[in-house]
Amino acid sequence: METKQEPILEVKNLSIQFGGLKAVDDVNFKVNRGEIVSIIGPNGAGKTTVFNMLTGVYQPTNGQIFFKGEEIQGKTPQNIVKAGMARTFQNIRLFCDMRVIQNVLLGMHTNTDYNFFDLVFHTPKYRKLEREKQQKAVDILKFLDLDRYLHDYPTNLPYGDQRKVEIARAIATDAQLLLLDEPAAGMNPEESEELLSFIRSLVTKGFTIVLIEHDMNLVMNISDRIYVIDHGRKIAEGLPQEIATNKDVIVAYLGEEEEEDQLEEVEHA
Repeated sequence: METKQEPILEVKNLSIQFGGLKAVDDVNFKVNRGEIVSIIGPNGAGKTTVFNMLTGVYQPTNGQIFFKGEEIQGKTPQNIVKAGMARTFQNIRLFCDMRVIQNVLLGMHTNTDYNFFDLVFHTPKYRKLEREKQQKAVDILKFLDLDRYLHDYPTNLPYGDQRKVEIARAIATDAQLLLLDEPAAGMNPEESEELLSFIRSLVTKGFTIVLIEHDMNLVMNISDRIYVIDHGRKIAEGLPQEIATNKDVIVAYLGEEEEEDQLEEVEHA
């Protein structure tokens, strides 16, 4: 008998209001472990605002967010990261004056187990934990086939690999759920194709992915399920093929209903 899979993330009636503007209005969705779920919609639809609520940057006006079965709305971003959820951003946010391994090490600061005394006096506990963190950073970069860049500065890396280093830093937080905000932004088709394979490989390594993305080719080829938001409201959900031919989605993107040729255009975009 098939058992119902428990979602790692479940959002119920999520809303947020800024003054008189409802930026997100009664949005519901869930993500099961091991899935790649995409959240798409036109510019200004409210996608990044949803990510900001999931990660504690914004506090919802209404609604509930369950992560691994526990409510997390109202928690600080640091505590949400500690719980196992981490994100990347649309604009690359690496520290260019720090080497790649140092950028990855920054992802571990929320799980530091030594105190101020240990830090100031470099106690044996501090030295031991710092050695372990260094090795963990090396292991993560090897895990993602980025260890050749250990001591390089991020600006010396190809653009696509800079994106991967951002994901490596998120993984360094001990995240189980990765929220990727437009990871293909600024990439050429070859880089996007490589990113697609990279994200798929993360799932085989035990991660769950929630993706905001405008690259429809990537979205349609990588997603297990897709949710579509427009003007802050969820207007559709389903499998990629269902979303590609959904008239409400096409209207949201193109502004008016189109005939068969434009349905096909969206499907293969």
